[in-house]
Amino acid sequence: MAHRVEITRVYHFSAAHQLASAALSASDNVALYGACHRPHGHNYYLEVTVAGTPDARTGMAVDLEALDGHVRRAVLDQVDHAKLEDAPALAGVITTGESLARAFWRVLAPGLPTGRLTRITVVETAKNRFEYRGEDA
Repeated sequence: MAHRVEITRVYHFSAAHQLASAALSASDNVALYGACHRPHGHNYYLEVTVAGTPDARTGMAVDLEALDGHVRRAVLDQVDHAKLEDAPALAGVITTGESLARAFWRVLAPGLPTGRLTRITVVETAKNRFEYRGEDA
Protein backbone atom coordinates (compact mmCIF):
# COMPACT_ATOMS: atom_id res chain seq x y z
CA MET A 1 0.00 0.00 0.00
CA ALA A 2 1.36 3.43 -0.95
CA HIS A 3 1.60 6.01 1.79
CA ARG A 4 0.53 9.57 1.21
CA VAL A 5 2.85 12.28 2.51
CA GLU A 6 2.51 16.03 2.87
CA ILE A 7 5.21 18.45 1.82
CA THR A 8 5.26 22.10 2.85
CA ARG A 9 7.28 24.64 0.91
CA VAL A 10 7.89 28.09 2.39
CA TYR A 11 8.14 31.19 0.21
CA HIS A 12 8.84 34.80 1.14
CA PHE A 13 7.59 38.06 -0.31
CA SER A 14 7.52 41.67 0.80
CA ALA A 15 4.47 43.71 -0.07
CA ALA A 16 2.45 46.77 0.83
CA HIS A 17 -1.28 46.86 1.39
CA GLN A 18 -4.08 48.93 2.85
CA LEU A 19 -7.09 47.40 4.53
CA ALA A 20 -10.26 48.92 3.16
CA SER A 21 -13.67 47.68 2.13
CA ALA A 22 -15.39 49.31 -0.84
CA ALA A 23 -18.67 48.62 0.98
CA LEU A 24 -17.70 51.01 3.79
CA SER A 25 -17.25 54.77 3.97
CA ALA A 26 -13.79 56.22 4.55
CA SER A 27 -14.60 56.94 8.20
CA ASP A 28 -16.03 53.44 8.71
CA ASN A 29 -12.87 51.92 7.20
CA VAL A 30 -10.72 53.96 9.60
CA ALA A 31 -12.90 52.93 12.54
CA LEU A 32 -12.82 49.25 11.56
CA TYR A 33 -9.22 48.77 10.41
CA GLY A 34 -7.49 51.47 12.50
CA ALA A 35 -3.77 51.81 11.73
CA CYS A 36 -4.05 49.02 9.14
CA HIS A 37 -6.21 51.29 7.01
CA ARG A 38 -3.09 53.36 6.28
CA PRO A 39 -0.78 52.01 3.56
CA HIS A 40 1.87 49.82 5.18
CA GLY A 41 3.82 46.68 4.44
CA HIS A 42 4.86 43.26 5.71
CA ASN A 43 7.49 40.65 5.06
CA TYR A 44 5.16 37.74 4.41
CA TYR A 45 5.77 34.01 4.39
CA LEU A 46 3.57 31.83 2.23
CA GLU A 47 3.48 28.15 3.17
CA VAL A 48 2.10 25.83 0.50
CA THR A 49 1.31 22.28 1.62
CA VAL A 50 0.66 19.59 -0.95
CA ALA A 51 0.07 15.87 -0.54
CA GLY A 52 0.98 12.99 -2.75
CA THR A 53 2.14 9.40 -2.91
CA PRO A 54 5.88 8.90 -3.39
CA ASP A 55 6.82 7.61 -6.81
CA ALA A 56 8.27 4.08 -6.60
CA ARG A 57 11.15 4.99 -8.92
CA THR A 58 12.16 8.42 -7.57
CA GLY A 59 10.90 8.26 -3.98
CA MET A 60 9.44 11.75 -4.42
CA ALA A 61 5.79 12.64 -4.01
CA VAL A 62 6.07 16.14 -5.46
CA ASP A 63 8.29 17.73 -8.08
CA LEU A 64 9.50 20.66 -5.98
CA GLU A 65 10.98 22.48 -8.96
CA ALA A 66 7.63 22.40 -10.76
CA LEU A 67 5.82 23.47 -7.58
CA ASP A 68 8.25 26.36 -7.04
CA GLY A 69 7.76 27.53 -10.63
CA HIS A 70 3.98 27.41 -10.32
CA VAL A 71 3.96 29.38 -7.04
CA ARG A 72 6.38 31.92 -8.49
CA ARG A 73 4.30 32.49 -11.65
CA ALA A 74 0.83 32.38 -10.02
CA VAL A 75 1.58 34.37 -6.87
CA LEU A 76 5.07 35.64 -6.15
CA ASP A 77 5.66 37.42 -9.46
CA GLN A 78 2.47 39.43 -8.81
CA VAL A 79 2.92 40.31 -5.14
CA ASP A 80 6.61 40.56 -4.29
CA HIS A 81 7.63 44.21 -3.80
CA ALA A 82 4.19 45.32 -4.96
CA LYS A 83 0.99 46.76 -3.57
CA LEU A 84 -1.28 43.75 -2.98
CA GLU A 85 -4.38 45.57 -4.19
CA ASP A 86 -2.71 45.95 -7.62
CA ALA A 87 -2.09 42.21 -8.11
CA PRO A 88 -4.44 40.68 -10.72
CA ALA A 89 -4.87 37.55 -8.57
CA LEU A 90 -6.17 39.75 -5.74
CA ALA A 91 -8.59 41.93 -7.70
CA GLY A 92 -11.48 42.87 -5.44
CA VAL A 93 -9.94 41.14 -2.39
CA ILE A 94 -9.75 42.94 0.95
CA THR A 95 -6.13 42.03 1.70
CA THR A 96 -6.53 40.65 5.20
CA GLY A 97 -4.48 37.54 5.97
CA GLU A 98 -7.65 35.45 5.87
CA SER A 99 -8.55 36.71 2.42
CA LEU A 100 -5.01 36.30 1.10
CA ALA A 101 -4.94 32.64 2.12
CA ARG A 102 -8.23 31.96 0.28
CA ALA A 103 -7.18 33.95 -2.79
CA PHE A 104 -3.81 32.18 -3.03
CA TRP A 105 -5.60 28.82 -2.76
CA ARG A 106 -7.92 29.84 -5.59
CA VAL A 107 -5.05 30.67 -7.95
CA LEU A 108 -2.72 27.82 -6.95
CA ALA A 109 -5.03 24.79 -6.69
CA PRO A 110 -6.12 24.48 -10.35
CA GLY A 111 -2.62 24.47 -11.85
CA LEU A 112 -0.62 22.39 -9.43
CA PRO A 113 1.90 20.41 -11.44
CA THR A 114 2.01 17.53 -8.95
CA GLY A 115 0.33 16.71 -5.66
CA ARG A 116 -2.90 17.93 -4.20
CA LEU A 117 -3.12 21.22 -2.34
CA THR A 118 -4.05 20.61 1.29
CA ARG A 119 -3.22 23.88 3.05
CA ILE A 120 -2.19 27.47 2.43
CA THR A 121 -0.71 29.43 5.32
CA VAL A 122 -0.01 33.15 5.16
CA VAL A 123 2.32 34.40 7.89
CA GLU A 124 1.90 38.16 8.14
CA THR A 125 3.72 38.86 11.40
CA ALA A 126 5.31 36.87 14.20
CA LYS A 127 1.88 36.89 15.87
CA ASN A 128 -0.43 36.40 12.87
CA ARG A 129 -0.77 33.18 10.84
CA PHE A 130 -3.74 32.47 8.59
CA GLU A 131 -4.51 28.94 7.38
CA TYR A 132 -6.93 27.83 4.71
CA ARG A 133 -7.65 24.21 3.77
CA GLY A 134 -10.19 24.70 0.99
CA GLU A 135 -13.95 24.57 0.92
CA ASP A 136 -14.04 20.79 1.50
CA ALA A 137 -12.04 20.89 4.74
